[in-house]
Amino acid sequence: MLKLKDYIRETSLIQSRLIAASVVMVVLSLSLLLRLYYLQVTQHQHYATLSQDNRIRLVPIPPVRGQIYDRHGTILAENLPVYTLEVTPDRVSDMDGLLDRVGRLVELTDADLERFADMLRTRPSFETQTLKAGLSDDEVARFAVNQHLFDGVDLRARLQRYYPLGEDMVHVLGYVGRISEADLDTIDRSAYRGTDYIGKLGIEARYEERLLGKVGYEKVETNAHGRIVRTLERTSPRAGRHVYLNIDSGLQRAARDYLGEFEGSVVAMEPATGAVLAFVSNPVYDPNPFVNGIDTKSYRALRESDSRPLLNRALNGRYAPGSTIKPVFGLAALEHQRHPGHGTFCPGFFRLKGSTHRYRCWKRQGHGTVALRDAIVQSCDVYFYQLSHSLGIDNVSEFMLRFGFGKPTGVDLDGEPGGLVPSRQWKRRVRRQPWYPGETVITGIGQGYTLATPIQMATITATLANRGLRMRPRLVAVLEDPQSRERDVLEPEVLEQVLLRSDGFYDLVISAMRDVVHSRRGTARASGRGAEYEFAGKTGTAQVIGIAQGARYDEEKIAKKFRDHSLFIAFAPVENPKIAVVVIAENGGGGSRTAAPIARKVMDYYLVGPPPPPPPEDNNDEA
Repeated sequence: MLKLKDYIRETSLIQSRLIAASVVMVVLSLSLLLRLYYLQVTQHQHYATLSQDNRIRLVPIPPVRGQIYDRHGTILAENLPVYTLEVTPDRVSDMDGLLDRVGRLVELTDADLERFADMLRTRPSFETQTLKAGLSDDEVARFAVNQHLFDGVDLRARLQRYYPLGEDMVHVLGYVGRISEADLDTIDRSAYRGTDYIGKLGIEARYEERLLGKVGYEKVETNAHGRIVRTLERTSPRAGRHVYLNIDSGLQRAARDYLGEFEGSVVAMEPATGAVLAFVSNPVYDPNPFVNGIDTKSYRALRESDSRPLLNRALNGRYAPGSTIKPVFGLAALEHQRHPGHGTFCPGFFRLKGSTHRYRCWKRQGHGTVALRDAIVQSCDVYFYQLSHSLGIDNVSEFMLRFGFGKPTGVDLDGEPGGLVPSRQWKRRVRRQPWYPGETVITGIGQGYTLATPIQMATITATLANRGLRMRPRLVAVLEDPQSRERDVLEPEVLEQVLLRSDGFYDLVISAMRDVVHSRRGTARASGRGAEYEFAGKTGTAQVIGIAQGARYDEEKIAKKFRDHSLFIAFAPVENPKIAVVVIAENGGGGSRTAAPIARKVMDYYLVGPPPPPPPEDNNDEA
């Protein structure tokens, strides 16, 4: 028997379901409308901003770094155009894949990848990061035709630091290098937006704030791939200031040539102003590879070299001044009322009372009886042994400090040490030992604990030339705005006037220094021959190793690294000095033999002019 359908019941069920579905549809529609209202009206400003940020980017424009010139306008540090590959990380979905594909077109070294990885960790992902700088022409061409395949990567022309005189100026200028993680902890990051470089050493570091300039910005519109479509707004960067040095680059290069293969330093100053004319440290290295990061092997070779080319000897080298200190000690004798005619007998050695130890004079047979003038002219050690012993270490230390020993000169470079003036208090504090009379004796000839830097010795020599007026040594002369050409001239700065009981004391000592090079008995008389001007000087020889009592110093039997250092200080002309020079030739032997001739050449170059070029070689073969 067939069962009849209940049409009324089914109709009622369908109607109920339709009503429920309609209610659900209405609720969902209302929810959608409410959500749409929330997004379009309530949160309109927020999401409009987000949308704009996806389309509009703020791109930093790095400023042009200021250039560096010498006193004659010769360019020492310039900016040359190079091509760079730059990546915007937040535009890249697969960084490892992208680097692999880029590496097939452009050589990416381990150093490039390591540097890039460091930047990814330390910098915001919306900022462009330099993947590789200094692309070759072939690399530029290969990438340019494939650039559309690399979202987030741009090929751009940038300015990069270059040092045309290379190693000749490295210890003056220093160099710029990539900003490191350590740098990021100390700098104002907003000032370096779009910039990868910062001054690391020398003038580049000391005047970083002036050389850097001020970053600019572009507001740009981009497409879906991050490519710039158009520029909406631009704030121009402000270029860094140009820096003009007091350095004479011709004199600098000549002084280094004159120093030759000797490790050491030549520093020349203008006494009246403190202007540093030459600032040589030898050996040297090329700063240009450091700009984009020198490879590990090359850097290790520089760092581990026995000659220590990375050491700026002119600034940081600390040497026993040897007999170059004797003119200052001569002034100390006069200041402490020793009569200039007081004679000391030199038998070739000095002994303390009650001691058998002999402090030898450089002249084994002795000088006989000498007064102050002859003691300086002939560099009699015994006179100054006896002098320092009679003055005592307290008076000796006090006078050395007055003249500028033992403290930084204030030259405009970072990291200058102060040298060392020994004293009772210093030895007890540092070595926890008492001071001994024999240590006072050898202090009188610039040996023992006494240490001075070349820039310090040059400043003291200039102070002698100025008859006690000590000027701050300065490498930088002028800062110039490249747009307005407004110049900020750094005026000479007087540090101190070393006043003595009589101005005549300076005249006496300077006259003796003149006779060192212009008298028949002067220790540097060979260097004074034929000079077109009169100059004052003092030789110095600083021991590297001690010689046993009774033993003779035989240079030929001693390894070169243990031979005496050769020193010479000088200024010229004697009246109205224009240049003061210090030369230190490590392991060069006697000061009169090595350092003095170098100083004479430096002064000749500056006062007389560069020597004429050598005649061309005659390549014609005789028949």
